[in-house]
Amino acid sequence: MPRPFGFDLGLGGSRHPDRGFAARGDGDQPGWRVREVAAHLTLAHTGVRSAAVAMLRARGSFDRMIHDTAVRQAALPVEQYAIRLRGMVGSRRKAPGVTRLEPLLDVLVHGQDIALPLGRSRPMPTDAAATAATRAWTMGWPFDARRRLDGFELVAVDHDWSVGRGPQVEGPIAAILLLLTGRYAVLPELSGPGAPDLTARLAPAPA
Repeated sequence: MPRPFGFDLGLGGSRHPDRGFAARGDGDQPGWRVREVAAHLTLAHTGVRSAAVAMLRARGSFDRMIHDTAVRQAALPVEQYAIRLRGMVGSRRKAPGVTRLEPLLDVLVHGQDIALPLGRSRPMPTDAAATAATRAWTMGWPFDARRRLDGFELVAVDHDWSVGRGPQVEGPIAAILLLLTGRYAVLPELSGPGAPDLTARLAPAPA
């Protein structure tokens, strides 16, 4: 049986290698440790009262709240992460202010945020990835995908899914989902006539 999220693979010190994975936010937050991303997933059932207190502690910054709650949760023993995640299976409970699709988006995207820096393969089911990609494209904040990717047509090569207008950028639906959510490390996985221009627009400037 696959080991869930690589919880036994040194989560304590692993960090994401670049800001393409799980390093979104105000720009003043440090890169997330892998264990902090895993801990963040265990907070999917946060209640209204807990969320309100956390927002006050973060002085009204949503990004800071998400980061800080994950850091605090990461103080738990890593063995607790899998236990807590398995305890959510089948539940319809969700954090305040999100639709039923955000938990799906979170587990797919953050699953890659965990697996890729650890050198693990964690394939996404294509139907689920397409549903999450549609949500990421249409929801606006916090991904702002339509504005960032304006002028291109994104086309999945392994699913009947496409959005946008312009030169085509093609790739697996999993890579497109990560692109939509700001993980630009997937740019080398994309191809098509529009891929070079999209890469030029989004790729980080050389240090």
